[in-house]
Amino acid sequence: MELLSATLKRVKPSPTIAVTTKAAELKAAGRDIIALGAGEPDFDTPQNIKDAGIAAINAGKTKYTAVDGIPELKQAICAKFKRDNGLDYTPAQVSVGTGGKQILYNALMATMNPGEEVVIPAPYWVSYPDMVLLAGGTPVIAPATLENNFKLTPKALEEAITPKTKWFIFNSPSNPTGAGYSRDELKALTDVLMRHPQVWVMSDDMYEHLAYDGFEFCTPAQVEPALYDRTLTVNGVSKAYAMTGWRIGYAAGPEKLIAAMRKIQSQSTSNPCTISQWAAIEALSGTQDYIAENNETFVRRRNLVVEMLSAIPGVTCPTPEGAFYVYPSIAGLIGKTSAAGAEITDDEAFATALLEETGVAVVFGAAFGLSPNFRVSYATSDAALKEACTRIQTFCAGLT
Repeated sequence: MELLSATLKRVKPSPTIAVTTKAAELKAAGRDIIALGAGEPDFDTPQNIKDAGIAAINAGKTKYTAVDGIPELKQAICAKFKRDNGLDYTPAQVSVGTGGKQILYNALMATMNPGEEVVIPAPYWVSYPDMVLLAGGTPVIAPATLENNFKLTPKALEEAITPKTKWFIFNSPSNPTGAGYSRDELKALTDVLMRHPQVWVMSDDMYEHLAYDGFEFCTPAQVEPALYDRTLTVNGVSKAYAMTGWRIGYAAGPEKLIAAMRKIQSQSTSNPCTISQWAAIEALSGTQDYIAENNETFVRRRNLVVEMLSAIPGVTCPTPEGAFYVYPSIAGLIGKTSAAGAEITDDEAFATALLEETGVAVVFGAAFGLSPNFRVSYATSDAALKEACTRIQTFCAGLT
């Protein structure tokens, strides 16, 4: 009898985690490695949030809680949605999980049936398709090309929807491209969704507060109120508040869906870390001033990376509206050979040769569903980014 589930054969490990792990192994072996694969800010968690976590420990708030979040955090989340997005939710419509990934996974596990489809724009966050597969569904990939600034067009969305479509997963600003949809661009997509009442919307707003150059964030249920009753709006504290390791994600949506997600969570992890929940209340309810300060740093880093990568012949690097990633195209480099003799047959070969020959770790574009590209996370120091981009320039100059 086979030990492992047949379902497991349908999915692959996270490529971003694999790249980060490989870079760490090489660094531990003594290699000079600059890792640009991890999707987490290099800033420390703000002191007021750390203090709230410490206070929770000292107050003995270390016991089990309600499965999907303490009432105080749910209230803070409702207040956040009202304040930032103009959306009204009650605590019964809110779910808190161990990171945004668990929230997404719970929703898919609670709703998908065999044969049902989920439309996912590409480039996509690496985990979306595999979570759909684990839940028994079928991912349908809708391309969002470089020519359209990595944004899905209404036509491409319309063509991807079938009678079997259960969900549309939306992410703005995007991982891996940083592309952000304006209100008009999002309204054009929601107009399509209004014509297909069987399609639910899963809006991953994790990078909401990482928006630059005057870009104004908006979310589907805000742009089209008629979608409110079939939208799950997902967010978390990981990115904007530099709390990746605290593992708190949350979502709001229809009570029936939230209750189903709670049932899944009750039989898997149960409640998220109690201490992290109390810290998250401070993140959402306390001062937000450092977000703008951190964003100034991100803009400076983004501009540095875009400028240096755009200077490379054969590389096209758009300027993103948000998040902390760039997603340059290397279409002009495919077919060349590196100075050490590696053939650049695709973006995975490029990323492998780049790591082996220069010590710069990036994630290849095929992992995100659109090639030939690679993803750079600029959530690291200016000095490291400048050195990494210099190495990438030298590597590309050596291609023949």
